[in-house]
This record gives sequence, C-alpha cells and structure tokens, in this order.
Amino acid sequence: MFPALKKLMPKSSETLRSTERSVHVGDRILPLTVRENGRATRITLRIEPGGRALKLTVPAGLKRADVDAFLDRHQGWLLTKLAKFPASGELRPGSIISIRGTPHRIVHTGTLRGVTETTVVDGERVLRVGGLEDHLGRRISAFLKKEARLDLEPLVARHAAQIGKPVRSLTMKDTRSRWGSCSWDGNLSFSWRIVMAPPSVIDYLAAHEVAHLKEMNHGPKFWALCRDLCPGTEAAQKWLKQHGSQLHAIDFS
Repeated sequence: MFPALKKLMPKSSETLRSTERSVHVGDRILPLTVRENGRATRITLRIEPGGRALKLTVPAGLKRADVDAFLDRHQGWLLTKLAKFPASGELRPGSIISIRGTPHRIVHTGTLRGVTETTVVDGERVLRVGGLEDHLGRRISAFLKKEARLDLEPLVARHAAQIGKPVRSLTMKDTRSRWGSCSWDGNLSFSWRIVMAPPSVIDYLAAHEVAHLKEMNHGPKFWALCRDLCPGTEAAQKWLKQHGSQLHAIDFS
C-alpha cells in the first residue's frame, strides 16, 4: 500500500456494502462514500465539489480488497487532482477571495458594527469585514449572497423578457451539486457562490436557468436558446468546469 493513500477500512477480505468511512490522501483525511450499484460493471471514482469528499460506485458483491487495489492504482491521480484545492479552504484576514472574477484581499477591520464592503487601498482591491474575527466567514457569505442577488435579479429579468416567460421567484442557496435550478412553475434558484466568478459566467448561469422556463430539458432546442440568450455559453461552461470546484472549496463556516 502506498504511504500517500492509507485507507481506514475494515478487513479487506470482507464483501462490500454501501458504506461511509474515511481515507488518507497525502496529508488530507477525506470522507469516502462507497455505494453498490447492481448495474455497475466497473468501479467509478468521483471527487465531490470543492475536493472535500470522494465517492465510489462499485458493482454489487465486490470485495474490499478490490477497492483497496483500485485506490492504490489511482492514488497518483487523486493527489494530482486534489492539489488544486487548498487543504483548508478556511478564510482568514489576509486571504484572497474572488468577487466577480477579481481577487480581493480580506481585511478585518476589528470594528464590531462595521459593514462588509469592497474598496481600493493603495491600488489594491480589498474586502473590508467588521465584527468578530470568529464570524468572518459568516459575514463574507452574507455579503456574497446579497451581491449575487444584486447581479442575478436584473440578468434574470432581462433574459426572461427576451423569451416572454414570467419568473415567479428567485432564491439564493449554497448548493454543491448544481449551480442553479428551475422548477416547472417558474421558481429559480441559484448558488450565491457564483458571484465569485467573472460577470460573463454569472450571466451564463442566469441565461441557463431562464432558458429552462421554456425548455425543461437539456436538448438541442434548450442549448440553442441558451446560446441566443448568452453567446458566451461555451466559454462560461469551460470556466465553470475548470474553476467551479475551487469556489465550492472555500469554507465560510
């Protein structure tokens, strides 16, 4: 067994069942979920958004030894993929956070009732955060949620007017599995973390969910409509694929 990947598992001769446990990957300890699937013909490994957990889907009846061997074979791949995520995504004074694609240095003002705001100090963009330092992440997340709504509401309204469809409601959430959603009755939901992305990506997400008001699928008509609303669809998708998980890796707790 490679020293970089040490599994915290029961004896490897046992037959697998759907379980949750932990693995060591380098200097990290990550939750590992193993799920049996009777239709699966091979083992598939997924890194959850933000690099905070691993998920294995395995054929029914697979031995633990087979999973051990699979993880050993892929330990180099895991280390490479996880290297782009900080071992700790916790925010501290002096950390850098992206707001609308622009890096901002976090400055804790120390004032108990100070507002959270962006400004420029000596040519550097900073995010000034008041309150107790223990509440830093919570205050920043509240600020980002407000800013995301300020961006998304007019974008959604503009795109919805283009296709002549009403929007019933718009909510902000902290989802990990998707960046947005659209219900059949016109309720749109967005991950407020998208406000850390460049404006063109924010616009794409608004256009994507609005397009679902007319096309509740991901078929050719949907993508054609999405491109009509947002000509930069492909570039925005590429950005999210390359950088989206890094936004999920930030810990605001």
